[in-house]
Amino acid sequence: MMTAALAIKITSGAERDLAGIWQRRVAQRGPDGDDGADALLDDLVASIESLSDNPQKGPVPPELEALGITEFRQLSRSPFRIIYGYQPEPAPGQVTVFVIADARRDFRTLLEERLLGSG
Repeated sequence: MMTAALAIKITSGAERDLAGIWQRRVAQRGPDGDDGADALLDDLVASIESLSDNPQKGPVPPELEALGITEFRQLSRSPFRIIYGYQPEPAPGQVTVFVIADARRDFRTLLEERLLGSG
């Protein structure tokens, strides 16, 4: 039995994140090659697309879990973290990507600003 694919929505903020990541990688290593900007972007997009198969595979971000907020999940693609939400209804459901950022930055502040609207 085939199941319908989940829709994946990337917010405008997450699209800006991807564009910024690509631009920084171009400046560092160029667009081509195994570690170039195009390969990195392809890898991040493939990671996001993998959520359509198992949208609940990622854990709740610890910064949010500490606040009792459990409706968001994260997927790690070192050194990046992809923060997303999963809405199962209406069937077949939807994954919404909110943040794609370097895990080495201050994620608590970033998540408060982008997901919780403070700041």
